[in-house]
Amino acid sequence: MNTDELEHQLYWAERRVREIQTKLHRWAIEDPDRRFDDLYNLVCDPGFLLVAWDRVRGNKGARTAGVDGQTVRQVEAGCGVGVFLEGLRAEVKDRSFRPVPVRERMIPKPGTVKRRRLGIPALRDRVVQGALKLVLEPIFEADFLPCSYGFRPNRRAHDAMAEVRHFASCSYEWIVEGDIKACFGSLDHQVLLSTLADKIHDGRFLRLISNMLAAGYLEDWRWNATLSGAPQGGVASPILSNIYLARLDKFVEQSLLPDYNHGKKRRRDTRYQAVDNEFERAKRRGDRQAVRLLRQQRRRFPSQDPNDPDYRRLRYVRYCDDFLLGLAGPRHEAERIKSKIQMFLRDELKLELSQSETLITHAVSQAARFLGYEIRTQHANAKITAGRRSVNARIGLFVPKDVIRQRCARYMSKGKPAQLGALLHDTDYTIVAKFGSEYRGLVQYYLLAQDVFRLEMLRWVTETSMLKTLAGKHKSSVNKMAAKYKTVIDTPHGKRTCFQVVVPRDRGRKPLVAQFGGIPLKRQRTAVLTDLAPVLVSTKRNELIHRLLAGRCEICESTDRIEVHHLRKLADLNRHDRSDKPAWVHLMAKRRRKTLVICRPCHEDIHKGQSSASTRKRSLESRVSGN
Repeated sequence: MNTDELEHQLYWAERRVREIQTKLHRWAIEDPDRRFDDLYNLVCDPGFLLVAWDRVRGNKGARTAGVDGQTVRQVEAGCGVGVFLEGLRAEVKDRSFRPVPVRERMIPKPGTVKRRRLGIPALRDRVVQGALKLVLEPIFEADFLPCSYGFRPNRRAHDAMAEVRHFASCSYEWIVEGDIKACFGSLDHQVLLSTLADKIHDGRFLRLISNMLAAGYLEDWRWNATLSGAPQGGVASPILSNIYLARLDKFVEQSLLPDYNHGKKRRRDTRYQAVDNEFERAKRRGDRQAVRLLRQQRRRFPSQDPNDPDYRRLRYVRYCDDFLLGLAGPRHEAERIKSKIQMFLRDELKLELSQSETLITHAVSQAARFLGYEIRTQHANAKITAGRRSVNARIGLFVPKDVIRQRCARYMSKGKPAQLGALLHDTDYTIVAKFGSEYRGLVQYYLLAQDVFRLEMLRWVTETSMLKTLAGKHKSSVNKMAAKYKTVIDTPHGKRTCFQVVVPRDRGRKPLVAQFGGIPLKRQRTAVLTDLAPVLVSTKRNELIHRLLAGRCEICESTDRIEVHHLRKLADLNRHDRSDKPAWVHLMAKRRRKTLVICRPCHEDIHKGQSSASTRKRSLESRVSGN
């Protein structure tokens, strides 16, 4: 199956999968009590497996192998996608498919010194899990509540923060920050399967999920049983965790919110009412000086009684395994809410709250943390808009100061911005693209914050580090590098100054453009992440596949037993003796590629460090020299 045929089949497969998902979603909405059966045949469907393959292939972990050592590139260069999927479909259909243990690695936990487990399923398991996700998602999306965010289509972290910011203006005094301890690794298999069985009556489908959950994991090449949890790194683990935690959402929505939401409006504050009465009398008398003094005095008191026992408000938002509750009421009620959630998680879901990360914060005097933002209930009597206090009792989002310090530390040495030595051998385009994408990603994430202007310090540090890196590469100065790459661009916010590197390309293709800066540090109420990974190479998509489909050795032009020689990095080419480098090294260095499509004999010669055929040597030397 060539690339054009694969893309053609993928196009029609995606259309068919979307149609089936739409039907499943509509049925789930129209009949919430509907029991779905015969879903196993959808997992075996060639279209679902092909779409699942495409999504696994586009994932960042496509190059990472599981315990079987198989990667996407090896399949594409070996038996081919069509043969791979057909064999996998046959195994799933006749129920001979058996998930293999996941390969576990310990990786650093962002922002802390702790480490967490990352499970890496085998490639075949990832594709089947992808097909399971395509089936589960439309069915359970109809059952998820609006308060749930994360691992759901079109419900990002920004959406969750916008929901927090739009909490009603009723002075949330206490914020409960909740974090479930080792959520992915603690999911009870029986609870999860019983939750799935409430809507799915297909024993084969449930048995496949059960087999994947109980496949075990390899640590130091020793098998260990998985008595609970789903691998953090599995394709289906996010949707399974959302299905599991949807029971927590329903508990909060159906049990806690009705108990802690009553009263239409707070009663008037007695101190405010007394001053307001004097203010109205002074206005009727025409005493302007008294009116002015009483207006200032009235602003010192809240207009409504914050301790009204007949008024309560509670709001709830969950993102993955983190949740946030805002309470307008006394602290002892916040403690009671926390204990109720803790009991429900322990008794019903077999989960535990992380005691060190589940906090009760006084939102007026302290700041809570949720998804990297600081959250506070604002209070500023001097902030007057349209004749009234405009920010009191409103939720505000802020950039944590420690985030700015940690980000600046990446680009500093001895308290000053410094060059990054690891980038000195990269191209100018790559250097500017790397600095620009890192800075742009952080700024766009915090554009919802009211004090996003504080990132100006980070901009200066990052920009100076970038210019020093460019200056070190070219043995020049910061001022010369700034003058060389500074430019003015048109943006939706007007003309902006930034640093830009343009790499022209032939054959009428658009040039590669890397930019740093040009983003106004001004709050956007509807911020959207638009940053993409920079394109650091000029090769076209599927370039390796096209070279493989040519079926010709790039050294001797043979068409027999084509394979691919890989390098981990181009710098490995420099390990060879400069005086007598093999011709294939010159060819790879000239093309700046980490792969070489060659026949089996040439591949063996490369690993032996010799050239056994004079014809291959002459052919390669002529191609390198261009004759």
